[in-house]
Amino acid sequence: MRGIITLMAPSRLHEDLAGLLDQIVDVAGSVFSGAAKGLRHTRLRGRDEPPGTGMEPDCAFYVGERARGYVAALVEGEAAANAYVERTALDLVVEVEITGSDRGKVERYGEMGVRELWRLHGRKGTRELRADFLALFPGAAPRKLDASEVLDGFTPEDTCEAVEGVRFSLSPTERIEAVARIVQRRQRKRVRVREEEAAYPRSAHPSVRAGYAAPSCAARSMKSTAMKSKSCSASKSRSWCGPYSVGRATNAVRIP
Repeated sequence: MRGIITLMAPSRLHEDLAGLLDQIVDVAGSVFSGAAKGLRHTRLRGRDEPPGTGMEPDCAFYVGERARGYVAALVEGEAAANAYVERTALDLVVEVEITGSDRGKVERYGEMGVRELWRLHGRKGTRELRADFLALFPGAAPRKLDASEVLDGFTPEDTCEAVEGVRFSLSPTERIEAVARIVQRRQRKRVRVREEEAAYPRSAHPSVRAGYAAPSCAARSMKSTAMKSKSCSASKSRSWCGPYSVGRATNAVRIP
């Protein structure tokens, strides 16, 4: 029998994006969790699957304590590292999808215990990028995420922005800085929200606990004297204009 065997290799765009995501998650994971370890070209095999079979994600990562455990096993030797991968599910898997997607991968990754899957969708000939994050569960449907649970709030939009920044960087320092700027911005936003929630809890005012909105300054001023109305609009320390606006009117709390 004669014929031609065509070897299918990933496109240059596919490999470029996979390499960029490897760098992005390495930096972001190290900052958010203190440790991240990538396992590119690692074959993942289910418990009942024979040797030599399985799936090879574009990028795979241990984050936090699992990353430290993997490095400790790696220090012991290759056999110990392989055994660690066999018994320890990955925290994060990334798939770059240019021509299409394999829906069966999502279910299989979930059955293997992978916590989270990122999919980056690109198109040849364009700079168009789109990302989506999924939380995975054995025997259950995946759950779409607005932000990563593995990397503490990193969003699909952050990922696409980081890809653009890293792609056009000329040095390792520039690549790290491109990701670090996004990570720092995300951390500042999360800290600000936590501080605002701690300072102005929704249940702090009796009207909120009772289930109805606090009356506005304008509504109360109609029942007050002219002096009290003026005080409500200009007070610097005693105004109450809803559950998120205690204090100076010009410094009202802004909820992102």
